[in-house]
Amino acid sequence: MTSPNDTILHEQAAIFKALGHPARLLMVRALTDGTLCVCELQELVGSDMSTVSKHLSLLKKAGIVRDERRGNNMYYSIELPCVSSFLRCTENAVRGRVIL
Repeated sequence: MTSPNDTILHEQAAIFKALGHPARLLMVRALTDGTLCVCELQELVGSDMSTVSKHLSLLKKAGIVRDERRGNNMYYSIELPCVSSFLRCTENAVRGRVIL
């Protein structure tokens, strides 16, 4: 039998797994500044539309982003508000260890 705590842990792991790719992190970081069209995200990461769509689908399934259709275009924004502070926190930790 699965306990509520087990379910929470699995859902948290899904969020971390979704964030565990550089292209997805780049898209999420960009979305913390505001809503973007999928075409803008594709240009940002430099991948084909199919790859970008798969990344965004994974982020959406994990509850990190949401989408909204506007005419022929799909726009994405942050659904998980704490993700921006988490990314800032981890970026600061990494900057403290890495000489740029």
